[in-house]
Amino acid sequence: MSASAHSWKGLSLDAKAFIGLVIAAGTASLLEAAIHQNSKNIAEFICYLGIAVLASRLRVNLPGITGTLSVNFLFILVGIAELSYSEAITLGAISMLAQCLYPSRPGAIQLTFNVCAGSLSTALAYLMYHNSLANSLIVNRPLVLCLAASIYFIVNSGCIAVVISFSEGKLLRQILVECYFWSFPYYLVGAGIAAAIAWFNDAFNWETSLLFVPAIYLIYRSYGLYLGKLEDEKRHVEEIANLHLRTIEALALAIEAKDQTTHDHLQRVRVYAIEVAKELGMKGADLEALHAAALLHDIGKLAVPEHIIAKPGRLTPEEFEKMKIHTVVGAEILERVRFPYPVVPIVRAHHEKWDGSGYPFGLKGEEIPIGARILSAVDYLDALASDRQYRRAMPLDDVMQRLIAESGKAFDPQVVHVLEERYRTLENLALAQSGRDGSAAPSAAIQIMRGPAPDAGFENAAVSDAPGREATFLSSIAAARQEAQSLFELSQDLGASLSLGETLSVFSVKLKPMVPYDAIAIYILRDDILIPEYVNGDNYRLFSSLRIPVGDGLSGWVAQNKKPIVNGNPSVEPGYLNDPDKFSTLRSALALPLEGVAGVIGVLALYRAEKDAFTSDHLRILLAVSGKMALAIENALKYQQAESSATTDYLTGLPNARSLFLQLDRELARCKRDNASLTLMVCDMNGFKKINDRFGHLEGNRVLRLFAQSLKDSCREYDYVARMGGDEFVVIATGLAAGDAAKRVEQIRPLARQAGFDVCGEDILSLSVGMAVSPDDGNDAEQLLAQADRRMYMEKQKQPSRKDQRLHARMDCRLTIELYPQSGGGPVFGNLVDISLGGCYVETSVILTPGSNLKLVFSIDNTNPDGALTAEGKVARIHPGSGVAVQFNEMSRETREKMYRILEFVQNSTTVYNDRYLQNHFQR
Repeated sequence: MSASAHSWKGLSLDAKAFIGLVIAAGTASLLEAAIHQNSKNIAEFICYLGIAVLASRLRVNLPGITGTLSVNFLFILVGIAELSYSEAITLGAISMLAQCLYPSRPGAIQLTFNVCAGSLSTALAYLMYHNSLANSLIVNRPLVLCLAASIYFIVNSGCIAVVISFSEGKLLRQILVECYFWSFPYYLVGAGIAAAIAWFNDAFNWETSLLFVPAIYLIYRSYGLYLGKLEDEKRHVEEIANLHLRTIEALALAIEAKDQTTHDHLQRVRVYAIEVAKELGMKGADLEALHAAALLHDIGKLAVPEHIIAKPGRLTPEEFEKMKIHTVVGAEILERVRFPYPVVPIVRAHHEKWDGSGYPFGLKGEEIPIGARILSAVDYLDALASDRQYRRAMPLDDVMQRLIAESGKAFDPQVVHVLEERYRTLENLALAQSGRDGSAAPSAAIQIMRGPAPDAGFENAAVSDAPGREATFLSSIAAARQEAQSLFELSQDLGASLSLGETLSVFSVKLKPMVPYDAIAIYILRDDILIPEYVNGDNYRLFSSLRIPVGDGLSGWVAQNKKPIVNGNPSVEPGYLNDPDKFSTLRSALALPLEGVAGVIGVLALYRAEKDAFTSDHLRILLAVSGKMALAIENALKYQQAESSATTDYLTGLPNARSLFLQLDRELARCKRDNASLTLMVCDMNGFKKINDRFGHLEGNRVLRLFAQSLKDSCREYDYVARMGGDEFVVIATGLAAGDAAKRVEQIRPLARQAGFDVCGEDILSLSVGMAVSPDDGNDAEQLLAQADRRMYMEKQKQPSRKDQRLHARMDCRLTIELYPQSGGGPVFGNLVDISLGGCYVETSVILTPGSNLKLVFSIDNTNPDGALTAEGKVARIHPGSGVAVQFNEMSRETREKMYRILEFVQNSTTVYNDRYLQNHFQR
C-alpha cells in the first residue's frame, strides 16, 4: 500500500472495508498454505527463497518513469512455476515482507496490507498457472506463465490502486494508467525469463537454473550503469537546452533594449499570457511552450532595422513589409533550438488574426494555435497600455474596451472574455513581479504577402482633393508651373541674406503657400541639443521653450537617424505636454533633417491641427529645398559667429571699438531725425597699471571684467556700454538730461574703486570720467569722442600727483619696536611714529645703510596665538640722528593678512599708551 493512502484514521469507510477484505483474503491464503504444507524439494525452496529475499533489495529505476521495479517478482514467478502451493505462497509473502522493510519501515497496517496483497496475488497466479482448464486450452507453458504474471500484476497493483482511489477520491482508471501500467511489460519479460529457468529445470535439474542468478545480477548491474549513463546524457542535454534558452533570452532582452519605451513589455506579456492559458485549461508542454514564446516572440526583430523599430510615427508600406518578417525570422531562429514543446508555431503565428486578415499565412479561427491566439491578444493589450514612440500610453480601461471591440475580428472571443474578467488582477500581478542560435542567417530579405496594413494604419502617401475640387489636367499643369515658380523664388530668396533670422523668416513666409502649416519650428543643433531658432504660428511659446536632446521625441529621432517623418505625433516631443498647464490642438507633424556640409545642422518641423494633414507631395517639396535651406542656415551661422567675433571684446563680452563707432553713428543719425540729445561718457581707470605691476595681468583682467559687468548693470537697458581699449570704457546714453548725466557719473565712479578693492583688497583704483553732449558739443562721432576724451584727461590732471599720491593710508602711533639689520649684531630699539600697509617711519639714533634689509619685531608676546608679530622690509631713506623710513616687502595675500593684524596691534597699543598718558597728565 502506498504511503499516499495516509494513516488508518484518515481513511474512508470504504477504504477500510476494502483493506480488511484484502487482509482477510491474504490471511486465508497463508493459512491454507500453512495447513496443506508439502514440498517437492526443500533445498530448492530454501535456495529460491534466499535469492528472492536478496532480490527484494535490487530496484531498477526505469527511464522516463518516476517509479521503480523490484527484481524479486522474477523469482516469485519462478516459485509459481517450480514450487508447491505452500512454498510459492511462503516465498511470495516473505519476499514482499523484505521488500517493504527496505529501505523504509512502513506502518503495521500498511505492512500487513502489502504482505496479504502479495500473498493473495501469488495464490491467484499459482492457481491460474496450475489450472487444468487453462493448461488444456493453452498448450504452450510460457504463455500460461505470462497469463499468471498478468494475474499477479492486476491483483497486486489493483489492490493498492483501489485504496488510493477511495482515500483520495481519484478515478481508479486514472490511477492505474498514471501509476502502474508502465510496469506491465516488465512483468511479461520477467515471465519469459522465469519460463526459461523452468525449462532448464525440466531439461537438466534445478541446480542448473542457479546459473541464471549471476547472469541476472550482471544484467542488473549493467542495466544500472546504462541507466546512469543515460541520466548523465539527459542532464547534459538539459544543460545545453538551458544554455540555448538563456542565450536567446539575452538576445530577446537586446531586442527589447532597442526600444526603451517598452522596457517592461516582456514581463507583462509573460504574466498575462501564462495566467490566461491556465484559465483556459492549458497545461504541460503547451503551457511551457507559451511560457517560452511569450519571452521570445519578438526575437525576429533582429532582422528589422533599428530606425524602423524606434520610429516615432506610423510606418510606411515599405517599412511595414520589413517589420512583418520578424515573425518568420523569429520562428527560424527558434527552430534551431529544438524545444521539447511547440514554441515555433506560436512565434510564427502570433500576428495571425481570428478573421484571417493577419500575417504571415492568413490563418483563421481554430487554425491558429491556441498559444498564438493568447499571445496576440495579450501583445495587443500591452502595446496600447505602454508608451510608444508615436503615441502615449492609453488607460487600461480604454485599452480593454478596444480589445473587446476586436473580439471575433482580430482576437479569439474566449481569450478576450478571460482578459475582460481578470485584466485588473493580471495588471496587479504583472506590477508585483519584476521583469536562444542557428548557423544560417535569418531570412531578412523575404517578403510576407499577407497582412494588408498595420493596426495603426499606413503613413499617408497620396493627396485627396476636397469634394467638388477634383483635379483636371489643366489644374494639374497650372499647379506644376506654380510649384516650379515658387521653388525658384524660394531658392533665390534663401541666398539673398546672411542674417539667420531674416533667412528663416523669409523661408517660412515663402514655404506656407506650397506646404500649408499651422505652426513652424526650425531647430538648430547645438551641443547635441535641438534649440528652436525660429518659431511661428500656433503654440509659439510652447515650441520656443523646448530643448530636445538628439534621439528623443519626434525631432530628436529625425536628427539622429537622418530620416523624415510624415504625420508624426507632436505631443511626443520631450517637454511639450509634460506641463499640465500646457495644451495643444496640433495633431500631425512633418519633420525632416537639415543636412549641411558637416552633417545634420538642424531639423525643420511643420505642424497642423488636422490629423494626417501632410502628404508625400509635401515631403517631396521640402526635400527639394532642404539642401539649399541647410546651406543657407550654415552660411548664416558662420556669418553670425564671425560678426560676433568682429564686434565683441573677448575679455569683457562688451562691444569693441569697431562696434562702438558703428553704434555711435547710428545713434547720432537717429537723434538728428528725432531732434533728441545724446550723452557720451568716456571712463578711464586711475591706478590700473599699478595693479598689473603689483598683482599681475590675470588679476588686472579680473578687475576689468568685474568693472565691465558692474558698469553695464548700472546703466539703462537701452544704454550702449563698450570697451574702447585698455582700461577705457564708453557709455552712449540717449535722451539723458545734463543733470541726470552728472548724477550718473557720480554713480559710476565708486564702481571702479569697488572692483579694485574686491580683487586686490586695497583702495587702489579711481575713475576719471569725461562727458560730451550732442548737439551742444558736436554732431560727429569723432568730435564727441575727442571732446569727452579731453575732459576726461582734464579731470585726470586734477587727481593727486604721482609724487604726492600714497598707495596706503598712514596711521600715527606711539610704540617701541625692535629692528634687526641684515648685517647682524644685536637688536636696535626705536620708536614707531607712523605705519601703513606699505611701510613705516621709526625714530632711532642708529645710522642704517639705505637699501639694506632689516626685520622689524612689533611684539614678542608669547601668549599671542600667532607668536611674534614681525615684518620684513628695506631702508627707503634715512635722516641721520633722527630716524629711518622703511618700505615693507611685496606681500602675498597671506602676508597681507598678517600685516592687518600688526596694524590692529599697533592701533590698540597706541590707544592704551595714549589713555595712560592722559590719565597721568590729569592726575598731576
